[in-house]
Formats: sequence, structure tokens, C-alpha cells
Amino acid sequence: MSTARPSAGTQGARSNYKKFGPEPPDHAIGRSRGGLTTKNHLVCDGRGRALAFVLTPGQAADTSMLIDTLSEVRVAGRTGRPRSRPDRLLADKGYPSKANRAWLREHDIAATIPERDDQIAHRRKNPGRPIDFGREQKERYKGRNVVERCFNRLKQWRGIAMRSDKTARNYHSAICLAATLQWV
Repeated sequence: MSTARPSAGTQGARSNYKKFGPEPPDHAIGRSRGGLTTKNHLVCDGRGRALAFVLTPGQAADTSMLIDTLSEVRVAGRTGRPRSRPDRLLADKGYPSKANRAWLREHDIAATIPERDDQIAHRRKNPGRPIDFGREQKERYKGRNVVERCFNRLKQWRGIAMRSDKTARNYHSAICLAATLQWV
């Protein structure tokens, strides 16, 4: 009985990607595991209506975009200047970092963001101030599905779901239109 050994070379078919060179920055298209993609970083209110969003190429990390996305929030009230800071932020495991947590504390924004497993393991090695993610936080975190429902409503528009616009400006405009119709 002989056993097959894998070859030293690459396995599988070669990439069918024919275009060489980077994508222009005004397209907000980048490579990720799924191919050419665009990431949409979104902030919504408790009813699932989009407040602000930022487009980045697919390979951009979520963590690095939290502050930029929150900086885009402007909610006009009846009087005075627009509100730009939420009372509480619910975010998934893609957004925790020391810098983000420090920025949220500095701006007095309460956060419900679970730690990633690698961060928990690091904290065990180097104990510091633990992140409180007890029963109350877990109950609050269940409300994070509101942002997923907001994404689903935006992606009811085929052009947004498929990213058929070439430039980021056009794609951003389509998302603005869909988000505006959610508010109406």
C-alpha cells in the first residue's frame, strides 16, 4: 500500500485574476478571501435605520474603521447642533482594540463589545483590568441583530447587494438613497 504525498508546489488551480496592479483608490474595491469586495462599515439606530457608513476595500480591518464611522454620525434635533455621540455602542468581535476602547471611554460612550478569543488568552497571560461582559452585557448584546437587519434591508436593492457600481462615489450614493428610503 502506498501513500500519496502532497507535492511541494502549489495545489489547486491558478487564479483566474487577469488584471495586474492595484485597484484605483476611488473604487473602494479590494481583495479578501471571497475575491474582490467592498466593506460597508455602518452605524444604525435602535430601529435599524442607517445613521452613517464608510466604504473601504475588502481587505481593510474592521477595527481600524470604528472611529471613522462613528465620526460620521450627525443626528439633527429640533434645536441646537446635531447629536454626534451615541449613549451606547453595540459592536461585534471585529471591533475591539485598546485604541477603540480608549477612544470610547474618552468620549463617554458606553460599549458592549465582546472580546476576541486571542485577546482573552492574552489577558490571562498579562492580567490587567478585565472587560466586564457579564449577564447584563450579554442581554444587551442580543440587540446587535438590529444592524444585521439594517444591512439586509439595504441589500434588498440588487445594485447594493451585488456592488454593480464601478466607483465608490456611485455605490455610496446608492446606499444613501436606500438608507434615506428607510427613514421615510
